[in-house]
Amino acid sequence: MAREGGGLFAGFRVLGRFSSHVPHVLRYHGRHREFYLAIAVGRSIHTYNVNLLNFSSVCLTGNALPQDITCLAADRMLIFASYDNILHAFARNKEMVHTYEGHKARIHLLQPFGDHVISVDVDNVLIVWNVQSEEEYLQMDFDKAMFAVSAILHPSTYLNKILLGSEQGSLQLWNISSNKLLYSFPGWHIPVTTLEQAPAVDVVAIGLVSGHIIVHNIKFDETLMKFQQDWGPITAISFRTADGHPVMAAGSPIGHVALWDLEEKKMMCQMQNAHSTAIAGMSFVPGEPLLITNGADNAIRVWIFDGPGGIGRVLRSRMGHSAPPTKIRYHGQNGQQILSAGQDGTLQSFSTVHEKFNKSLGRGSINKKKSKKKGLKLDTMALPPITVFASEVAHQSDWDSIVACHQGYITCTTWNYQKTCMGAHKLKPKEFSKHKPIDTYATAVDITSCGNFAVIGLSAGQVDVYNMQSGIHRGRFGKERAHKGAIRGVAVDGLNQLIITAGSEALIKFWKFKTKDLVYTTELSSSPSGILLHRDSGILGVAFDDFSISALDIETRKIVRTFSGHRGRITDMTFSPDGRWLITSSMDCTIKTWDLPSGCLIDCFLVDSAAVSLTMSPTGDFLASTHVDDLGIYLWSNRSLYSLVSLRPLPSDYEPSVVTCPSTCPVQDVDMVDGEACGGMTEYISPEQLEEQLVTLSLLPESRWKNLLSLDVIKEKNKPREPLTVPKSAPFFIPTVPGLIPRYVTPEEENETQSKVVNLGVLVQKSDFYIHLEDALSTSEYTAPLNLLKSVGPSNIEIELRGLAPEGGGSVEVMLSFLRMVGMMLNKKYNFELAQAYLALFLKLHLKIISSEPNLMEEVSRLSVQLEETWIHLQSLFNQNLCVLTYMRSALL
Repeated sequence: MAREGGGLFAGFRVLGRFSSHVPHVLRYHGRHREFYLAIAVGRSIHTYNVNLLNFSSVCLTGNALPQDITCLAADRMLIFASYDNILHAFARNKEMVHTYEGHKARIHLLQPFGDHVISVDVDNVLIVWNVQSEEEYLQMDFDKAMFAVSAILHPSTYLNKILLGSEQGSLQLWNISSNKLLYSFPGWHIPVTTLEQAPAVDVVAIGLVSGHIIVHNIKFDETLMKFQQDWGPITAISFRTADGHPVMAAGSPIGHVALWDLEEKKMMCQMQNAHSTAIAGMSFVPGEPLLITNGADNAIRVWIFDGPGGIGRVLRSRMGHSAPPTKIRYHGQNGQQILSAGQDGTLQSFSTVHEKFNKSLGRGSINKKKSKKKGLKLDTMALPPITVFASEVAHQSDWDSIVACHQGYITCTTWNYQKTCMGAHKLKPKEFSKHKPIDTYATAVDITSCGNFAVIGLSAGQVDVYNMQSGIHRGRFGKERAHKGAIRGVAVDGLNQLIITAGSEALIKFWKFKTKDLVYTTELSSSPSGILLHRDSGILGVAFDDFSISALDIETRKIVRTFSGHRGRITDMTFSPDGRWLITSSMDCTIKTWDLPSGCLIDCFLVDSAAVSLTMSPTGDFLASTHVDDLGIYLWSNRSLYSLVSLRPLPSDYEPSVVTCPSTCPVQDVDMVDGEACGGMTEYISPEQLEEQLVTLSLLPESRWKNLLSLDVIKEKNKPREPLTVPKSAPFFIPTVPGLIPRYVTPEEENETQSKVVNLGVLVQKSDFYIHLEDALSTSEYTAPLNLLKSVGPSNIEIELRGLAPEGGGSVEVMLSFLRMVGMMLNKKYNFELAQAYLALFLKLHLKIISSEPNLMEEVSRLSVQLEETWIHLQSLFNQNLCVLTYMRSALL
């Protein structure tokens, strides 16, 4: 079974997901004395601190729930979330503690109720669950034709009672302890969408499909006041409490918020375009002039009411794309910002470090001033979504650093990353300044590495250069146009020497940047769909309409690699920072990694939804992807940076496994079992000797053998300059001289006394090393003494070798055994550096004795010949490798 992310990439987390169509839940933490916001996003629950809107935690539901959350509720201790017909309870924002199974249809309403939780499914079955025992306390079936439950509320101070609203417009008050219907409200014959408890006891606000809000006293069944908004059904209601302002807020399906003054019974103000989609959830923070809203436009907003007229302004917000992203690229070299263009027409920057660094550069507009006056809904000046963009950090603090092409639009826009807004220039050819062509539009764009120039390609074949600072047109490639067909891609090399353009007529052309002259033309096998240049290595990735990919070297201007295997249109490409890997995505839902040096496919995995855009971090730690009909930007961690990953070529019949996209919470990467996910790869264990002709080193640290010949110098340097003199302490009993007159012994007389310590030098025991060398004279097995020497330090090695001489308690036979041990090491060609070091120290210590002993002289002569032959062979190998390396570096291949 393959692990998540294939072999090379593992799912990490998703960026840019903040809200969904599920209403949020506001909770108060008594110990922290703070309000927290719980929001369902996909299969996860985000928890935010309301004061700063900081990301507090993520419920680990991404690994627990197989589907997106459809309903959310919370009590004082637990968060309840449901998907399909299953209900779960989570504690401490992390762990799943309860599961409630019993519904046969999708749950669409939840209501915590003391020690119980109430759930209602779309089949009109209401179940009351015991929270701790997970057992059904009560089940009620309603006739869908008579009373289809559409809203649920527990009225304040009403013990064991719940109020149900229906699609027929009537309401019912039930006692769930005795399972009795206490009262039926006839209603207004209009479907009920929401129920909300008012600050006053017995008073409930009822939202209807018609846009009416009924403030009703359920104790006396009397309507206290009635309001109406003109924007469709009421989606959410909230009351401002405890700060002296009797205000009610109501949400609408088109994103407007209406504020009603309950004392004067009239509309106080409107907050239009609070969200671009329906208001999903709305909550006033108790005791504070703050209103929290969320919607399906992927936004959370905290509004503060501190201005005149009671209108609110945005205090804090978290928002991503309200429509799926179309193109993403890393911005800068630190790998911490990702620029993303979406189908909603906005350009946004997402931080991989913390959400507080996210920023929106806004929405493209022909005239920003007129757009602000018209508003989002009626803005005819809005530009189409961005299809392609390029950014450069050089001079981004001086002028605009981003240039973008818009869908079906000839004008390219500039954007300022530092000011987080649309730039000052709109780039388009002069001949189109007075009229807008119908069938000509910008298709490709690139920025030079210096950030001074933008190169723009058009669908008619023109390629123009503009100055980013002034927006002035600086030239065109070719007499009239660079290509006969549409421009499919443009790229500038790292030194501003070459411009590479790709045309739909299956040609790639190389132009001089300054003179605009054509240098070379390369014919392609089919029409290219896009190109991508890795500036550091000079490799150009080319994607074709026939679903193949090629790598072209811009130095030799030849195609050096060709890859095939995708079964759908290539949507995007990205290079690894070192230029070794080319990663491609396709409409066949695969993401493949190609190794350029070997020309092989080394990784492939399937995703549920086809990837639209890819980008690799400049630091190589993450691959980011966006997918069809998905608002998130998914990060995949590069596992080769921190674990053992197989980079072996995948077989031609390799069938990739489907990988689930990561959730909001970072995924902990676990080790593989028996290397299964790496294609059966096991860790390589090097043999003791690779080949008989080669020599092998011991891999011991240099401090254990390199300074053996310099130990006397090291000891001399490490000596203290003056020996420390410790004053002699007086003995407890001062000795006296025997005689008739007692007198004390002087120090001179004390030193003259004869020592009673017996000299045991001749009785010292032989060391283990010495004993092993003696045994080796008869067995010729030198592994044990060699291992002993390898395990001790330089000083102990010198002591052991000194003890081999006859004056040190040794013998000539043992010295001969040591020389044979060195000869064995040279024969087997392992521990080569140790043999040299040990032999050098032995000769330095015992040269006089060796010269006087014929047996030792004969053995040393034999060692000399053996050492010279080994070194001559090794020297020839060194010279041969150096020659080949020099040739490879200097030759023109």
